[in-house]
Amino acid sequence: MSDLYYGAAYYDEYMPEERLAKDIALMRETGINVVRIAESTWSTLEPQEGEYNFYHIDRVLDAMHDAGIAVIIGTPTYAVPSWLAAKHPDILVTTVNGQQKYGPRQIMDIVNPTFRRYAEKIIRTLMAHVQHHPAIIGWQLDNETKHYDNVGHYMQAGFVRSLREKYTSLDQLNHDFGLDYWSNRIDSWHDFPSVENTINASLACAFSRYQRQQVTEYLAWQAEIVREYARPQQFVTHNFDFEWRGYSFGVQPRVDHFAAAKALDIAGVDIYHPSQKHLTGREIAFGGAITRALKGGNNYFVLETQAQGFAQWTPFPGQLRLQAFSHVAAGASMVSYWHWHSIHNSFETYWKGLLSHDFSRNATWQEAATIGADFARLSPKLAGLRSENDVALLINNEAMDALNQFRPGDAQGNVYNDIFRRFHDALYDDNIALDIINDVNEDTSRYKALIVPALYAADDGLLERINRYIEQGGRALIGFKSGFSDENVKVRTSTQPGILHKACGVSYSQFTLPEEAKVIACTPALDCRENNDAELWMELLTPAPGTRTLLRYSHPAWSEYAAATEADYGNGRALYVGFLPHKLLISQLFDSLTRNQNLHSRTSGYRYPLVTRTLRNSDGKLIHFLFNYSGDNQETIAETAGTELLSGKTMTHGEPLQLKAWEVKIIES
Repeated sequence: MSDLYYGAAYYDEYMPEERLAKDIALMRETGINVVRIAESTWSTLEPQEGEYNFYHIDRVLDAMHDAGIAVIIGTPTYAVPSWLAAKHPDILVTTVNGQQKYGPRQIMDIVNPTFRRYAEKIIRTLMAHVQHHPAIIGWQLDNETKHYDNVGHYMQAGFVRSLREKYTSLDQLNHDFGLDYWSNRIDSWHDFPSVENTINASLACAFSRYQRQQVTEYLAWQAEIVREYARPQQFVTHNFDFEWRGYSFGVQPRVDHFAAAKALDIAGVDIYHPSQKHLTGREIAFGGAITRALKGGNNYFVLETQAQGFAQWTPFPGQLRLQAFSHVAAGASMVSYWHWHSIHNSFETYWKGLLSHDFSRNATWQEAATIGADFARLSPKLAGLRSENDVALLINNEAMDALNQFRPGDAQGNVYNDIFRRFHDALYDDNIALDIINDVNEDTSRYKALIVPALYAADDGLLERINRYIEQGGRALIGFKSGFSDENVKVRTSTQPGILHKACGVSYSQFTLPEEAKVIACTPALDCRENNDAELWMELLTPAPGTRTLLRYSHPAWSEYAAATEADYGNGRALYVGFLPHKLLISQLFDSLTRNQNLHSRTSGYRYPLVTRTLRNSDGKLIHFLFNYSGDNQETIAETAGTELLSGKTMTHGEPLQLKAWEVKIIES
């Protein structure tokens, strides 16, 4: 896209009748140039089966067009009307806790043919009604779609069909999944049991992969319908989300974003994050890196992020600007708030929008207006920014499923994301910009360094490709548990860490949980006097001849074993870590791995809370962002010369530079 979009979700259905004209006047004052509508109001569009009401959509479309504000329309399928649930209760999803009861959103069975029939009808009816309206620039499929932990009849039956297509022999299935254990063997397809209570990780992970495939198919099905009506210049997008821990935390376990995004023209995302003194920018960075990767490094839309949001999110002065430009620095070409107004009753009453409940101007709105003005002024320079990173981090949904089946010790929740965030955040804090990838292939050779956290389940091909990447000159930092099991979560009988032991030059056959275990450095390049706890897991590593020991365990029983090693393999180098290090130690290990390399991704000598990113704009010029993610003034020196775009001042290299609390500077060089 050639423009920067600045927007908000808008729900005329929830608002007093007279607000539309007043809201549009305020939107123009704010600099809003796009709104999202319609994705959550099926019951308003179709109050009874076959009866349609387009009043709110029509008046918003007409009013926005008159005001020069573009519109994205969402298909309204993620919240079903009460009449549909009453007439066809089987469309409500069944989880391990039983069939869901009507009330919340996202409780439908997306593979249920009855639901699909009604969903298709409302999509087609809506599209036919609005398809020619000139205000519409694009279409959003559904909303934060997932499989909703569906273990219902249609999901189970489809899973069994998929296995029958893959396996001509049940003997092979029993062998691959280890189903002889505890008499879980299946000797007739007709006797295939429900998998919701399985104790077999192979079967559970295969079912999880199938559930994700249904999300991919569902979004592709919607996209195909929408494109029958969409005009050539209109885009199709979707707002992916992430694992939720009160905010966006990590890789989404219920969707394969990379597969599902193939149906889209532009990737979209919802990113929410802690605020006030907890605002770090880390969620914006990893969310952007994932979403940027979904369409080959192209720009993406932030379709939802917070303006005020929860009470604990009300932003400190300066934070809204910091957040908005952080999204742009991560590759976003749209920043859109959920939502414009605050709702006066129902579930999300206290998830506030840009305007508070009184609809009046407030401090957050005033700051938003400065962002809108800057977006409009700087759009030619900041739209279409491209990153030139040479560091990549590998994520993998199958490895996530498998590792979470076997959480170490008393670990709870999505431990894969705990590990992913530790590695990602360590590099973020050290101002190492990176791309996030979900495979290693010939294109990966453009990266000088690769981070591989907790790749617990992987087929031989992926592990061989990682080895080949290293052999051909790449450098890889590989975390514990990697290479341990195959794609069916069957532990390899070969030397661990599986096929990766060839490149890593290390092996182990025993592991334990760290209890009062620390690590000590075996090289002057590492400083382990602080932040030296061995966390979560300990692999007792034995280096092969020629492999260098970087860290050793400091423990009365395990001191003979290495904790981290480094080996040359072909033209490259592999660094293997047998435990979960502290972020500062991860940074040191990465520095050791990439010594003597000139990394484009190392954009600065600054460290968090000073965060910097450098991208190239469509004119070929470098745009340097410098963010102060703290409530204290920061004094430093300018690392580059050029024009500071927000103030218009000329800067020289090395001159003193002060950033106020939560301030951003943008330098064009």
